[in-house]
Amino acid sequence: MPISLICLDADDTLWQNMRHFNEAEAAFVALLAPFADANIARKALEACETRNLPLYGYGAKSFTLSLIETAVELAPGEIDAGMVQDILAAGRRLLAHPVELLNDIEATLDLLASRARLILVTKGDLLHQEAKLAASGLGDRFSGVEIVSDKRVATFERIFQTYGVAPQEALMAGDSMRSDILPALGAGAWAAHIPQGGAWSHEHADAPDSARFRALERLADLPAWVDSIA
Repeated sequence: MPISLICLDADDTLWQNMRHFNEAEAAFVALLAPFADANIARKALEACETRNLPLYGYGAKSFTLSLIETAVELAPGEIDAGMVQDILAAGRRLLAHPVELLNDIEATLDLLASRARLILVTKGDLLHQEAKLAASGLGDRFSGVEIVSDKRVATFERIFQTYGVAPQEALMAGDSMRSDILPALGAGAWAAHIPQGGAWSHEHADAPDSARFRALERLADLPAWVDSIA
């Protein structure tokens, strides 16, 4: 059965994202250097982010709140207003950086759109994700946009029902094994993993043993795999 719906992740699948978060984290670690070793600071931040996900969700705003909370935890009584301002400035830079498309994205989307409907499926802060999509200039290539709080099996089941396709007619492509690949497979779809360097450890997971899964080096390899499925 041919693929009739292609779902695509946004951050680090269509445009650069984690590079900016990693730069903000490096600046944060440097700011806390007088109070905590770099490894301790990074581990404390990761634990804080994970703890806060159910409360704040994903995105730059959640990350900024976790930066402030981690700073207070590691240097109680030492964090002054100036340091908080520095952390907030790092968060604003995450919200304001230019959208940098990955290589060959526009041409690849055109090839994919000639094969199936394209749906953007991304998680994070609604306002920020909408702003990045608008700045990317890619919006017109998508038949639908789904900005969700998280990606789970039920998320993809709802999307397939909304767009009127059977799971075996749908494919999800993205850089996160945990968020893009495993739940899409769990919902009965096909899934292509396109990893990017510097990914957040929270998104790591073991590759599945499934005939509906494929690891690709780049998104430009996806049209050929779609053709092979058909």
